[in-house]
Amino acid sequence: QVQLVESGGGLVQAGGSLRLSCAASARAFSNYAMAWFRQAPGKQREFVAVVSWNNDMTRYADFVEGRFTISRDNAKNTVYLQMNSLKPEDTAVYYCAAGAVVSTTENYHSWGQGTQVTVFS
Repeated sequence: QVQLVESGGGLVQAGGSLRLSCAASARAFSNYAMAWFRQAPGKQREFVAVVSWNNDMTRYADFVEGRFTISRDNAKNTVYLQMNSLKPEDTAVYYCAAGAVVSTTENYHSWGQGTQVTVFS
């Protein structure tokens, strides 16, 4: 298990940007695939993006449409989600997750508590 703490959420106008961070407690952070998911009110949690342990593979949900970038800094045990051109439909609680393999499903063994992102028009 890995302790994960998200930060960087907030209130932003449509078209704006936010950068989410997720700090991990584990020394083995660099061994894990790291992902971001989100859950909007009344909806199921959905996959947003994932990055492999060494940054050589990333995958994104179709709705990202080139607006978001996932990256990681293994020296800082941190994964990031840069979100640009935000839309009201991006409003959700964003969660980071750690797992053994790159996956677009919820196949991750550790989850953070989430950070709220609210986009207003």
